[in-house]
Amino acid sequence: MSNSGKLQARRKQRVRTKLRKVSGGEPRLSVFRSSKNIYAQIIDDKQGRTVVSASSLDKDLRGKLKTGADCDAASAIGKLIAERAQSAGVKKVIFDRGGYLYHGRVKALAEGAREGGLEF
Repeated sequence: MSNSGKLQARRKQRVRTKLRKVSGGEPRLSVFRSSKNIYAQIIDDKQGRTVVSASSLDKDLRGKLKTGADCDAASAIGKLIAERAQSAGVKKVIFDRGGYLYHGRVKALAEGAREGGLEF
């Protein structure tokens, strides 16, 4: 693993450790972004399972999005995950930015999820 990969892994672990301390048992909305797509999933850490997930590769959005690597796609993913979470009975989550800065696509996804009705 390269040095930058090690640093990112440390940042991710530091963020998750802090989230576990303040979560109070709430599920977490975890974000992963690659250079071409963005992924989000709501994870219940108590049971160790993924409740719902959404990505820019979903069939529902693939035709509507110009690309999976911009803020418009991230906002659409946020709204989609909020819709799926509410149908699964999840209304309040903890936002796990995964070591990424709260800026750009990560921020757009969070704002889209808030617009969709998730609370965090």
